[in-house]
Amino acid sequence: MSKSATKGILLVQLGTPDAPTTPDVRRYLTEFLMDPRVIDIPVVGRTLLVKGLIVPRRAPKSAATYRTIWDENTGSPLMYYSQLQRDLLQEELGEEYHVELAMRYQNPSIAHALKNMEAMMLESIRVIPLFPQYASATSGSVIDRVMEVMRSWQYFPQLSFVSNYCDDESMCETFADHAKRHDIDYYDHILFSYHGLPVRQLGKVDPSGTLTCPDRGCDSCRVEKKSYCYLSQCYATTRMIASKLGLSEDRYTLCFQSRLGKTPWIQPYTSDTLHQLAEKGVKKLLVFSPAFVADCIETLDEIQVEYANEFKELGGEEVAMVESLNDDPKWIAVLKRLAQG
Repeated sequence: MSKSATKGILLVQLGTPDAPTTPDVRRYLTEFLMDPRVIDIPVVGRTLLVKGLIVPRRAPKSAATYRTIWDENTGSPLMYYSQLQRDLLQEELGEEYHVELAMRYQNPSIAHALKNMEAMMLESIRVIPLFPQYASATSGSVIDRVMEVMRSWQYFPQLSFVSNYCDDESMCETFADHAKRHDIDYYDHILFSYHGLPVRQLGKVDPSGTLTCPDRGCDSCRVEKKSYCYLSQCYATTRMIASKLGLSEDRYTLCFQSRLGKTPWIQPYTSDTLHQLAEKGVKKLLVFSPAFVADCIETLDEIQVEYANEFKELGGEEVAMVESLNDDPKWIAVLKRLAQG
């Protein structure tokens, strides 16, 4: 902690259990899924669903999965890379800045990070959610929690938020550079698999309550980035990365993973896309997951294990994953630029 720092940067990731044990995963899942921006139904129904059904069933299975990706020395991959990003950004910004890392769910908490920053009497705080595409359930939840914690402060530094950076050219170029570590021509098709979202949440951003969105989005969101539309921002990221690689539209497909429950989520689903590609005779897939700036359970297990096994059962031969941004210096340079506004 630099005593000369006047500017604070708060990086916020989604979260990770403290340990790959069932009790720790249970606590993490409960906090995550009880967030009304994540499961946006009345609290009584949400409580019954989360605490009575989802968490008791998922916690033991998720704990077992976390154990497969947990490193003996560095622990949670998401925490490891997030801490590296914080430390490298601090090094780049210098003593004028103080960089904190928080997790929206579990530790280190947003409240803990902001308490550290409050004690420094900083002149400004800039919050950077580590989600390139804006969604109410991710960046919106981070912003909501920051404002809730700071409500009791007796002084307010200048406060700003980075809402999204989905089509940041340098960020997308870094993803493209990581893809070039693979022989792209070797693969029959390329997937851009993003974290899914209930369809109803696309329309809830409209204060009038009149906006309704189809499960694959409207025609305009495929070609136009909108500041409030997660789906349009996923398309924007995909277009930018594809342009950096010179990919024609028939070479790639955008899809959505991590669906939860039976309500309609945005489509096409990654699992359905795997079935369709296998039916067409596709054998080798290269997969991006540009909703994640650090490798985590969704990239290391859901794609590289779960979906890879599913694709092979359908007749596919290979699924390769494009490494996330992690500690790439070009990505740290992007964070530096976002931090400096």
